[in-house]
Amino acid sequence: MCYSHAMARRTSINVSLTPQLERFVARKVAAGRYGTASEVVREGLRLLEERDRERDARLDEIRRKISVGLEQLQRGEARPADEVGGELRRALRRRRRQAR
Repeated sequence: MCYSHAMARRTSINVSLTPQLERFVARKVAAGRYGTASEVVREGLRLLEERDRERDARLDEIRRKISVGLEQLQRGEARPADEVGGELRRALRRRRRQAR
């Protein structure tokens, strides 16, 4: 027997929604994409969970880069801020031109 998410044990909780969110959920169900309000809420929570994981991964990467930068500073591998600032400004101008 295969196990699926749909077969997972579920518990019920009561959630209060604003009228705006209640209408949003009702529209999703009425459109036929979801069978019940619970399905809409579960999908929203799955998306929130995914977004949180992605955010955590980005923060971990930022922390890693900061750590690398601090190690470079300790080894004396720092560069003058005006030199780096100039490079950043030029790179930003290039990106803006490419975006047009």
